[in-house]
Amino acid sequence: MNINENKMQEFMGRALGDMGAAMSAVLVLLGDRLGIYKAMAGAGPLSPADLSKKTGCGERYLREWLNNQASGGYVIYDPKTDRYELPNEQATALADDSSPFFIPGAFQIISSVFKDEPKIRKVFAEGGGVGWGEHDHDLFEGTERFFRPSYAANLINSWIPAMDGVDAKLKKGGTVADVGCGHGASTILMAKAYPNSKFTGFDNHPASIEWARRSAQKQGLADRVKFEVADAVSFGSKNLDFVACFDCLHDMGNPSGASKHIYESLGNDGTWMIVEPFASDRHEENHNIIGRVYYAASTMLCVPASLATNGPALGAQAGEGRLRDVVTKGGFAKFRRATQTPFNLIFEARR
Repeated sequence: MNINENKMQEFMGRALGDMGAAMSAVLVLLGDRLGIYKAMAGAGPLSPADLSKKTGCGERYLREWLNNQASGGYVIYDPKTDRYELPNEQATALADDSSPFFIPGAFQIISSVFKDEPKIRKVFAEGGGVGWGEHDHDLFEGTERFFRPSYAANLINSWIPAMDGVDAKLKKGGTVADVGCGHGASTILMAKAYPNSKFTGFDNHPASIEWARRSAQKQGLADRVKFEVADAVSFGSKNLDFVACFDCLHDMGNPSGASKHIYESLGNDGTWMIVEPFASDRHEENHNIIGRVYYAASTMLCVPASLATNGPALGAQAGEGRLRDVVTKGGFAKFRRATQTPFNLIFEARR
């Protein structure tokens, strides 16, 4: 086997970077769960002893943690003062859960896939799949925490307004189903923005529905926001004005069946909004930093979820062409890309 020394060194450098990132992911979880990032946010330069007093964490552990974070550029170290600082930009991403840049939820998802690696290894070798509800709890909470900031930044301000006539309809008062709602973050965001409309979130994972019900109760929305355990091919609402599916159609075991059921559940002038991960139809066009994340999530989460019920396994990088085919097979005559972000494609489907 002939080896190009330069190419070998280049690859090893990339691999070493991945090792550092993988080992450091758990330290991000510690920083989030122990409140270290929040303690550092806006506090200026801190010594490990200062941070220990603020957090109650052991000083020796914190020094090691801080040096890891400084090595990765998450914090800044000043050797003259032996102090560490969390810059405002990093604080926005790591300590402010209302920020559209908030990322600790993603590290919870990463934690879950490591814990569930034995299950995925088994289906790789033997076939079958792993249902969404069979994963570690970190997946469910992490998914909500990771996606909620993006939904908060875009859903009401740009995604719904990009749908033909939907914003005005919901302001006046409409009926809405959020299919595959998970912990209900998207449902609750819509309910707060459109107080004259009524919302029902559906998900086939009972624990997530219980979480969503508690969230609606805490926020005083239980009178017009309901959450029910049901899958996308059997939920019970009819004559709906608006149906939304957020980052879930590609996970489904029967996405064409879901499309047909949603078609039948909408009123004549109803609209289906489909939010999916950004992807091109050609694999090579997705071979980039975002696609790398999505293909990893697809391997560990999305494809196994669909294959668990003998589904087509569209995957998180399905692309517009495959999604169009699924939607039109359900009966929809109109399908268009309404808007997009660097991370999502937002489609509108109508009769």
